[in-house]
Amino acid sequence: MIRNKPKFTIGVEEEYLLVDKETRGLVVDPPKSLLGECEELLGGQVTTELLQSQIEVGTKVCQNVQEAREDLGRLRKSIIEVTGRHGIAPIACSTHPFSHWAEQKHTQKDRYESLTTEMQGAARRLVICGMHVHVGINDDSLRIDLMNQAAYFLPHLLALSCSSPFWNGNDTGLKSYRLTVFDALPRTGLPEKFQSFAEYERHVEIMVNAGVIEDSTKIWWDLRPSARFPTLESRIMDVCTRVDDAIALTALLVCILRMLYRLRLANQRWRTYTPMLVNENRWRAMRYSFDEGLIDFAKGKIVPFEELLDEILELTSEDAKALGCEAEVASVRDILSRGTSAHRQLKAYELSIAAGNSREDALKAVVDTLILDTAESL
Repeated sequence: MIRNKPKFTIGVEEEYLLVDKETRGLVVDPPKSLLGECEELLGGQVTTELLQSQIEVGTKVCQNVQEAREDLGRLRKSIIEVTGRHGIAPIACSTHPFSHWAEQKHTQKDRYESLTTEMQGAARRLVICGMHVHVGINDDSLRIDLMNQAAYFLPHLLALSCSSPFWNGNDTGLKSYRLTVFDALPRTGLPEKFQSFAEYERHVEIMVNAGVIEDSTKIWWDLRPSARFPTLESRIMDVCTRVDDAIALTALLVCILRMLYRLRLANQRWRTYTPMLVNENRWRAMRYSFDEGLIDFAKGKIVPFEELLDEILELTSEDAKALGCEAEVASVRDILSRGTSAHRQLKAYELSIAAGNSREDALKAVVDTLILDTAESL
């Protein structure tokens, strides 16, 4: 029995990399006043991250997609304004095209010190950024049920968000290299399946009692019940460089969850598949984005991504209408036609090389593209 009808409120968290406008490299030592200046404008909606070359923003609790778009745009614009005074720019992407992880400095904070002490080299390599989307579902049991079912759609969301094709100055051949770095940590990847919220809590309690984790914030699955809010938190997606893409995928996620809830009310549910199968699609999304399709498990074959997306949009059309975000959800098709940030980065690199520039200058051209795209439509 669901005690409370889900509110489907929205909160979006984005992590940005800070680059020097002159060198285009990561800013290892940003001005000490930078965070304070951002806090003056944004209050508690901005915070530090693991590395000094990162900064994180989070929207307020938004009642609809349009409100989330307005607040996220305001946050990005403010960060651009403040950092610009110091010759710095934020880039909304999940890896930097050429700066090396070993050159970065960690933020002096107990939580980060504990993480690096425990995880050692796996944590020191975390020069990566993600986009986390919270969806308000104020019933514990429902959060677990929807988490179990929604895991199927996580590769689809990743495929549309890829923004990390480069690592340490090299084209990795992957559209989302970020997850190969993050997956080195424990308690990452696809969420476990549980029969109830109580079962989930029992598992967390075992780990807490064993001293492995302090609380469930140290569980970093691609989709998890938030430890801080009555939300289901998606963590699978790369940071979208264009804010409109971030909002399109936020809207799609909310509609998928509402669709699954609607099925539940009709005593129906989405079929759950083994991690072996879903992980194969997760890998394909990391490797190819949407270029080579994903596996349709019912058909037992790889299907063009556009066909799969059309099916999802049809399944969620009623939900997009009910939530008033039809235009935002429909705009995910623009990502297919225009390409993800990863596609755009690779194209900028190839064009620069074709123009006779060096690898170093071509990578700087990628950063220039990221700076422009991060500020687009604000």
